[in-house]
Amino acid sequence: MRNTSINIDIELDENHVPEKLNWSAADGGITNEEAKAILLSVWDDKAKEALRIDLWAKDMTQDDMKRFFHQVLISMASSYERATSDQDVSGAIIEFAENFAHLTKIKG
Repeated sequence: MRNTSINIDIELDENHVPEKLNWSAADGGITNEEAKAILLSVWDDKAKEALRIDLWAKDMTQDDMKRFFHQVLISMASSYERATSDQDVSGAIIEFAENFAHLTKIKG
């Protein structure tokens, strides 16, 4: 067995608001790369619930946040389909994501 790590470093301002986010994943060849937002979810098997950390740098624009959420929704559909082989639900998530993109005006 072997261990690996993904590290997230957060630089906070005087009000504890994220100024900078950087992450590293040695196995992925990523070292101290800047990110503007991070959504991290973990499954708590004992409580049977998702726990999450949502962080974004204060200079991230609303338009970029809308694009980020759209892309996360699309990737969730893909992950869900790979995990369950349920194309119907995956398609519904994609449909929701595309409606989200339309409502937020990031797509025509």
